[in-house]
Amino acid sequence: MLLINGECKNTVDATDRGLHYGDGLFETIEISQSQPVFLQQHLARLKTGCQRLKIPFPAEALLLDEITQLSKEVEHGVIKLMLTRGSGGRGYRQPDTIQATRIVALHPYPDYPADYKTAGITVRFCEYRLGLNPTLAGIKHNNRLEQVLARAEWQDEFQEGLMLNLNEHVIEGTMSNLFVLKDQVVYTPEIKLSGIKGIMRQVIIELARQNNIVVQEALLTRELVLAADEIFLTNSVMGIWPVKSLEDNAYPIGPVTQKIMAYLAEYKAADIK
Repeated sequence: MLLINGECKNTVDATDRGLHYGDGLFETIEISQSQPVFLQQHLARLKTGCQRLKIPFPAEALLLDEITQLSKEVEHGVIKLMLTRGSGGRGYRQPDTIQATRIVALHPYPDYPADYKTAGITVRFCEYRLGLNPTLAGIKHNNRLEQVLARAEWQDEFQEGLMLNLNEHVIEGTMSNLFVLKDQVVYTPEIKLSGIKGIMRQVIIELARQNNIVVQEALLTRELVLAADEIFLTNSVMGIWPVKSLEDNAYPIGPVTQKIMAYLAEYKAADIK
């Protein structure tokens, strides 16, 4: 099911700047028992992105109403919420009056194997490098060609790929954020020049600190990641996937990863009550 500016249809204006320039933002929101999970965090990031790109942020009540319409009676699914700058003719200049396009789409929940959480996943490093752009770093804008190209590097032998930026710092997965444990400290890449500040990343950092687990945002090298004691990846749909293999290295689903997974399950259950 799809709502475009509140109407049930499946077409957008061919002049929409989201189509022509990727001029917009999106959020991917898990639906559990008809409830959008971590909705306020998603809307807060969307608002930050709108401020960064100077796209008018719609009334929150309007977004809530449209998300609720599609979430009713959905046991488990995914909402993709998109905002574009709307139509504006040819050329990069923004229209004098911006009428943002809202697209709210309901999708089935991905059929991920259960053992991705229980046994872990196999991961590789991507050859493609993320560019450096502090203005766009952190937000979930619609320009995702870097991830598309990186994801095209493998087929089915891996479940995710880790991306470095042009400074050779490990930043994130193609669809996930990265956490590594070394000597009882959980490190996650600093998101200042490249990458997305994922909602689940934010939740995990807060949960870990509340439970006296040391978390540091840092510049991570490939060598530091390979030398980790534990590794796990996160996003808002898959939650936490432990990494069991990277390059030729094997990693346990260790006690810190297991604790954080338990904290997340408890926190998520409280969020959707």
